[in-house]
Amino acid sequence: MKIAITSTGNTLDSLIDSRFGRCSYFVIYDSETKSTEFIPNPNKESIEGAGPASAQLVATKGVTKVVSGEFGAKVKSLFDTLQIELVILNKADKSIKEIIELLER
Repeated sequence: MKIAITSTGNTLDSLIDSRFGRCSYFVIYDSETKSTEFIPNPNKESIEGAGPASAQLVATKGVTKVVSGEFGAKVKSLFDTLQIELVILNKADKSIKEIIELLER
């Protein structure tokens, strides 16, 4: 299963980014191969439409779950349509490595 996690940076020690559409990076974690890919978010500075554009970006990576601090209303309905599960993690002090460890349980 591929899982997208919003991140403030491009290392496993980076913290989760609470913003979905305007996060700095998306981490694509593959639970089968245990691999991670860091993708800079090209929508970070968008004036509008960052959430839906970011949703389309992670969808093209084949993810079935997205972990972030918050999601906008437009994004929630888009992910419902795409049948991608949303996980809201309100702990901004968690590193990407810690989140992956939680997902592996």
